[in-house]
Amino acid sequence: MAAKKKINEREALRQALHQQGVQLTSQRVAVFEYLSGVEHHPTAEEIYLAVKPKLPRISLATIYKNLEALIKCEVVSKLTYGDAAARYDIRTDHHYHTRCLSCGKVWDLNAVEGSAWLKQVKPQAGFEVKDYRLEILGHCRDCRR
Repeated sequence: MAAKKKINEREALRQALHQQGVQLTSQRVAVFEYLSGVEHHPTAEEIYLAVKPKLPRISLATIYKNLEALIKCEVVSKLTYGDAAARYDIRTDHHYHTRCLSCGKVWDLNAVEGSAWLKQVKPQAGFEVKDYRLEILGHCRDCRR
């Protein structure tokens, strides 16, 4: 069953890339599959270290190029946090995150989109809201030990 799911995911990835005129390559598949298999949102460097054993000749620059291609095709999203390294997320829908202040790892937060409490937040007069993000900051289980 897992093999069938992987084939379906790979075909969906191929179609999404094809619609943008981007080729399906072994590097893109490896990056996408790694992101699909982790719960946190890794940096490009973490992805590089995870993918390198499967593709020993891959470079960090190739990881960045493939991440940008996946972002362009809207199958991966890029999360930026000020001065910290960008992190990459397999989910492209609007959702929220938790972030560890010690190690910097980011995870999806299980929260209801458009919760009533969010409607309580009012920006200053004349401010036009284009988007928003919710981030819960703290220390993860591993860093609290």
